[in-house]
Amino acid sequence: MSLISYRNLSISFSGPKLLDDAALTLDKRERVCLIGRNGEGKSTLLRILSGEIEADKGEIEQIPDLRVAKLDQEVPAEIEGTVFDLVASGLGPDAAIVAEYHQLTHAYAEDPGNEALAAKLDTLQAEIDRKDAWTLEHKVENILDRVELDGDSRFDSLSGGNKRRALLARALITDPHILLLDEPTNHLDIPGIQWLEEFLRKADITLLFVSHDRAFIRRVANRILDLDRGGLTSFNCDYDTYLTRKSELLSAQAKQQAVFDKKLAEEEVWIRKGIQARRTRNEGRVRALFKMREERAQRRNQQGKSQLQLNEGQLSGRKVIQVDDISYQWDDKPLIGNFSTTIWRGDKIGIVGLNGSGKTTLLNLLLKQLEPHSGSVTHGTKLEVAYFDQHRAQLDESLSVMENVSPYSDTVTINGQQRHILTYLQDFLFTPHAARSPITKLSGGERARLLLARLFLQPANVLVLDEPTNDLDIETVELLEERLLDFDGTLLLVSHDRSFLDNVVTSTIALEGGGQIAEYVGGCEEWLKRYEARQKKPEAPKASSPPPKTEPAKPQKRKLLNKEREALKTLPGRIEQLENEHAALSAQMATNEYYQDPKNDPAKDAARLEALETETLAAYEQWEALSALES
Repeated sequence: MSLISYRNLSISFSGPKLLDDAALTLDKRERVCLIGRNGEGKSTLLRILSGEIEADKGEIEQIPDLRVAKLDQEVPAEIEGTVFDLVASGLGPDAAIVAEYHQLTHAYAEDPGNEALAAKLDTLQAEIDRKDAWTLEHKVENILDRVELDGDSRFDSLSGGNKRRALLARALITDPHILLLDEPTNHLDIPGIQWLEEFLRKADITLLFVSHDRAFIRRVANRILDLDRGGLTSFNCDYDTYLTRKSELLSAQAKQQAVFDKKLAEEEVWIRKGIQARRTRNEGRVRALFKMREERAQRRNQQGKSQLQLNEGQLSGRKVIQVDDISYQWDDKPLIGNFSTTIWRGDKIGIVGLNGSGKTTLLNLLLKQLEPHSGSVTHGTKLEVAYFDQHRAQLDESLSVMENVSPYSDTVTINGQQRHILTYLQDFLFTPHAARSPITKLSGGERARLLLARLFLQPANVLVLDEPTNDLDIETVELLEERLLDFDGTLLLVSHDRSFLDNVVTSTIALEGGGQIAEYVGGCEEWLKRYEARQKKPEAPKASSPPPKTEPAKPQKRKLLNKEREALKTLPGRIEQLENEHAALSAQMATNEYYQDPKNDPAKDAARLEALETETLAAYEQWEALSALES
């Protein structure tokens, strides 16, 4: 059943129409991902659906009393009070009484002899009884349970991820028919994104969301809505099928346009023939030509792709950063404890962890912008560092787009070649008009592209990227992946985008809380498996019916098979061999000479050490099991 349908939907803001006679229908329990390039109008469409702005024209049909809730990209800075107050505010004026009652009950519990508080509570209770508003308090508590938040926590004390959970709870408290989410994974850590995925998949609600996170889209969306040059195209399929069908659609459009353009060129040659031809020409053919000219003039060509090009610096030394037993704490909270590692030229390292675990702090320690409380960080030779700041703090709001990139010259130099600043910015999809405009008019995605344009002008052999994919469209994210894979220098990457990490990095540093740090080969998949395993807790026995006491289970005795008897004989020797190999390799990797020999591969040998530990443990377990059977 359709909840809402639009026909002939159009809107523009001093330029090409963002929506040009578009059609949109949302049905019950759909989870629709809205995809389009930065600046195409995705956020504008969400604002139309939420009632924040009106379309220039369009016909709408919707169910009676349609309720729409929207969660924006950014967390508002002005919110005060507790989580309970925030969520209750979504219920209207009556909820203010319930929120005040909730606050006073806690105050009275701490000061039970306060007669003024008791009198105020009696007054509020009578008011709630009169308005029959007790169900509102129960509703707030239910939604807080669903998002796993403590209603008495102050909103400003929450992490970025939990703030978004609280705002989600406020959006859901009205029991909306349609929930609109604009880049919901921004500023969430990876476990937070996974929680949101499961929550949305189980929710009995219609969802329309904008996201650049391909793993999130694959897990959540069951329909794709493509916004391209003012038109909306629905793809009733998953994300990967959409990619194939979209490519086929663009190819078919290109062929049709080529045939049209050839025909138009032939007609233009005919109309320009000599006087004799003009006297005898077919007037119907002339009218058809004029119509073709008008159709060609109205065609909106697809916007070009970003042309990201890194300005690579000189070759750094082979050892880039040496970290020896560093520790760092904040407000007596350990963030990094006794961490050691070596970063080599060409390493592409992902840094992951929960929000607040210290990812940006670790970056600053590695770059020697912070001093560790103990231990040391040593840089190699000839390092040229370019740093992408997730907060966009490097941009000057008082300057134009081009002035932010090149404040003192109209030309820039990249890889030894000079280019005009306007031409260079066109590679990042900024028109000459946009390049001369103040950056206050830019969207989040355009700001991210601007920072990349500025960053890539710096000659660098060490790239440090702190959440670079936030607000970028998917196409630019994929292009950035390609450029980073081609980059010959060293990469340090903080990101919550699982697909981006898995496609780019060669190893992962995971901050696991309490100062604990672990290193993994490849992307974030292995860390996530171990994190999820730690989060699973065994079910506690029910207090009402304690389990009966039983003797520990003993292994069932049986005769060993011939191959098991042979394995029991050979396993001690195998275990000794594995332990000797592990000890030898560990001792070798502990010497300075090991790292001076270019023939050695530290990453490969570290992986071998981990494999030896796994094999040794498995051999011990097999030996113990066979011994128990034999005895």
